[in-house]
Amino acid sequence: MIEIHLSDKASLPIYKQIEEQVKQLIATNRLRSGEHMPTVRQLSRTLRVNPATVAKAYQELEQEGVLGTHRRRGTIVTGSADDPRGLALRRNRLSSLVNNHILEALSLGYSPEELEADFALHLARWRIEREAKKQGRATRERIDKENTIVIVGSHDLALNLLISRLKYQKPEIAVEVTNAGSLGGLLALQEGKADLAGIHLLDEETGEYNYPCVRHVLQDIPVAVVHLAYRTLGLMFARGNPKQIKGLEDLKRPDITFINRQKGSGTRVSLDYWLRQMGIAPHEVNGYEREVDTHLATAVSVARGEADAGLGIEAAAHSCDTDFLPITKERFDLVIPEQVYHSRRLAPLLAIIQSEEFKKVVAEMGGYDTSETGTTTFIK
Repeated sequence: MIEIHLSDKASLPIYKQIEEQVKQLIATNRLRSGEHMPTVRQLSRTLRVNPATVAKAYQELEQEGVLGTHRRRGTIVTGSADDPRGLALRRNRLSSLVNNHILEALSLGYSPEELEADFALHLARWRIEREAKKQGRATRERIDKENTIVIVGSHDLALNLLISRLKYQKPEIAVEVTNAGSLGGLLALQEGKADLAGIHLLDEETGEYNYPCVRHVLQDIPVAVVHLAYRTLGLMFARGNPKQIKGLEDLKRPDITFINRQKGSGTRVSLDYWLRQMGIAPHEVNGYEREVDTHLATAVSVARGEADAGLGIEAAAHSCDTDFLPITKERFDLVIPEQVYHSRRLAPLLAIIQSEEFKKVVAEMGGYDTSETGTTTFIK
């Protein structure tokens, strides 16, 4: 049975709601050309409406060429997702949905910046969950390098927002992103396989973020280190803290299950450093070998109860509605080979980073400090 939801509060009459939702199902390929529709009697029983209401909806859909009636086959779908009318309906419906939600939120006193920040968080979270279901799919289509920015490195929500804004403002520029961890990003730059690396690597000897590691790994490559933001790193755990987790020392408790980040990520480097300082061996942490590639994947695992605790950034914890215990403020930078930094295709991205609007939206996500965002240091 097809899925249709009716509302007594909607401005459209019931038969029009049925029409629109059938068109939407076709536009999104959930109903395909040639498929059988429920009979008028079946659908009226399911929706608990008068059969005449369903009959009127079917009649108008037939007049528009969306449905067709055959003596032996009954009512079938004749329209398709490729029909320009269906595509237009899909766009209009999406626009209407988004507009209604924006107006509702604004009427409740939320600012446009708060809306954009929260939307970016939830969209990023949805993308992580979607990608988790697509394991094993084919590699994406290769795009002209002159119009492509290849980003390899650590996962970050402010970086996600930056990429989204770039795609909106400059749709002709393609962006390819690989979450390979901070060290993976620097190695990709070293091998000439990336244009930009997002990193947050703590140097154990100096206690300084990023610069010592950049100098060590990229010895012969002049780079620009563009500061994106400071961000708060800490422990995520379920709402209400049912396991009474008070700090990293609790990770060695046998009743605590941990979810870890992948080797080479800045978060994993920090965790290993702190565990060594506390004298905790990796094998004492239940779940240390379980790895995910992003902060959002960590937060989702904790929110679903798949782990009791994970180490990640505050913004990701907020997006998944988990509790958060701050541990430190870390520096997240973008490392760009100097030649790429001065290229025309990077100019729009760098301009967005410098904009006050971008800094404001990042700060609204929570757990970010943008007081030095955009500052640049060149390392020869």
